[in-house]
Amino acid sequence: MDDATTTATNAVTTVTLGHATDWAGFRAAARTLLQGGRPPQQVQWFTAADAAGDLFAEGSGEAGPAAADDAARAPVASLSPDAPPPASPLRVPREFLQRCERVVLHRDPGRFALMYRLLWRLAHEPGLRHDPLDPDRLRLQHLDRAVKRDMHKMRAFVRFRPVPEPDGGTLHIAWFEPDHWITEANAPFFARRFTQMRWAILTPDASVRWDGQRLHQGPAAQRSDAPPPDAGEALWLTYYRNIFNPARLKLDMMRKEMPTRYWKNLPEATLIGELAQTAQARSTRMVEAPGTVPRRRIAAGTGRAAARPAE
Repeated sequence: MDDATTTATNAVTTVTLGHATDWAGFRAAARTLLQGGRPPQQVQWFTAADAAGDLFAEGSGEAGPAAADDAARAPVASLSPDAPPPASPLRVPREFLQRCERVVLHRDPGRFALMYRLLWRLAHEPGLRHDPLDPDRLRLQHLDRAVKRDMHKMRAFVRFRPVPEPDGGTLHIAWFEPDHWITEANAPFFARRFTQMRWAILTPDASVRWDGQRLHQGPAAQRSDAPPPDAGEALWLTYYRNIFNPARLKLDMMRKEMPTRYWKNLPEATLIGELAQTAQARSTRMVEAPGTVPRRRIAAGTGRAAARPAE
């Protein structure tokens, strides 16, 4: 084996994906790396934004541990011409692919390395599929649950505010701050849920808009871009105050299902302190109040469900 081959074999392959949620780019790169026999420990994963902020990335001109290996680093494409074909096509469980597609949306910077490591291990460790306690598998499941929970919270806690448009219509705008990059992936749910309404959801990562027929993706926004409270919101707060049941108040459970970090963007959260303080007194009054008697009784057999007499 000559030096050139040895250098290529021991090189660190750097993969730079197009953006933070580049699922298609990851799949293509992982397939090429796997076919080229490149083990996970010889692969470094970046996104375009990561590379721009990395002082030791290629082309930065800065000295450092990684810069010393710049000459040895090879782009993914350079692996494919000489890569040996796989002995047989790798088939992975559908659940694994679906989970990875969601995990791409997580903010964990090690998510791509984790997914490729699991893919490599699935190809080389047949028993991994049957080991539910494997640390890598458990880590992937943890990231997946976090993304799904964040998507659920977005669906539950988005609050739209109407804004008149020049054409006489109304655009409903909401501001939300997700934990992960879920805005665009979650948009189809809102398109199905609010099909007849024109709306826009603004987040620090991206914005999405539904014009009544199709979805549009837009740039990141700021909270100041969202409209202020309006009269309709006051009506919602009145409704929330009246349906509040003090006897069912469980603050610990409320904080678990509606974490306090979301409260700043929920209009009804401004009432929680007041309602919680008066809950005990209201519950006592409800218990002590006498029972109510219906003002009017419906005679048996006169209702709609009464059976018709036999003819």
